[in-house]
Amino acid sequence: MVDRILITGSEGLVGRALSRVLARKGHDVACLDLRAPEGRGRGDVRNAVDLGTAMHDCDGVVHLAAVSRVVHAERDPDLCWSTNVTGMQLLLDVARASSRKPWVLFASSREVYGEPACLPVHEEAALAPVNVYGRSKVAGEEKTLGARQAGLRTAVVRLSNVYGGTNDHSDRVVPAFVSGALSGRPLRVDGPDHTFDFTHLDDTVAGLVVMIEFLSQGAELPPIHLVTGIPTTLMELARLAVEQAGRSASVVEAPPRTYDVCRFVGDPERAAALLGWAPRIGIREGLTRMMNEVRQGSGT
Repeated sequence: MVDRILITGSEGLVGRALSRVLARKGHDVACLDLRAPEGRGRGDVRNAVDLGTAMHDCDGVVHLAAVSRVVHAERDPDLCWSTNVTGMQLLLDVARASSRKPWVLFASSREVYGEPACLPVHEEAALAPVNVYGRSKVAGEEKTLGARQAGLRTAVVRLSNVYGGTNDHSDRVVPAFVSGALSGRPLRVDGPDHTFDFTHLDDTVAGLVVMIEFLSQGAELPPIHLVTGIPTTLMELARLAVEQAGRSASVVEAPPRTYDVCRFVGDPERAAALLGWAPRIGIREGLTRMMNEVRQGSGT
């Protein structure tokens, strides 16, 4: 029997890649996204009718749809909350009312930890978000895990600085550094010593697929990181991008934004122990892949 899986946020970086992989594995993939083509899953997670239509006959839901940028959440907190929290609750309500009662995998974020007390961060570390986006993800996690009491099989995955595709937001740090380095433009580094855990898209999707398989088999999972456990400062990232591009782009230091977390490196051991998952693509290889994809797309 072929599983039918709904992916919300199907037009995003992770959503597109995951949709392709699941389809190749023989799953029937349903989509829901405000940016989807007409007649191919266009809809809003804040609309019960859209959710009900998209979730029809589904065995599981991967919930990626969100106001997914910290800066966008700060600019429009009401939209962030209505999408990330109210939309999450509505999705769970629709799933609970469905005759199939599909499992739900919620994509959360490293932002739930805020400024962690120590690195690397384990999944049991305190949740102490410092911005609107992080608080919305904590609320989404609470709703997702709380839905287990209503009979839903749910799980939470926490992602960290996923990169690796050319259909990403152009002003996110990795795409911005890749584009700037390839064109020879100055790379602006907002907080040179800020340190993060950059996880390649292919590794992220591979981990999500394993979690989907576990949920499909009836497993109950705790919150899980899909992270590398390897720290990279923004200055290191910028210099590596310039080196990989082989251009003479300059690197310009700038102060960080007040609502940004300064550092995060996650502990990948739980994913290794429970899922048998481990990241395979380091930041150097990941940047090279992105640059080659950009060059091919531009014909250079």
